[in-house]
Amino acid sequence: MPVDLLYFSWVREAIGMGGETLELPGDLVTVSDLIDWLAMRSEGHARAFAERARLRAAVDQVFVGLDAPLGRPHEVAIFPPVTGG
Repeated sequence: MPVDLLYFSWVREAIGMGGETLELPGDLVTVSDLIDWLAMRSEGHARAFAERARLRAAVDQVFVGLDAPLGRPHEVAIFPPVTGG
């Protein structure tokens, strides 16, 4: 099943697109596994995902840690920490 991947802020800029729809391999267990797999797609992906501590994620619009189970999502968003004020 295809999964919508959404990228925001400098993650989007490094990759060169705001998102993509991909078929994910069945052996991805966590969000971190997904990021490892995505980092191999291009130099831009590798740059965007090089500093894990600077990334946040949401699976089906629910914020999760990178160690969270991936399950069978419809959408995964990856972005830098959000600040406000």
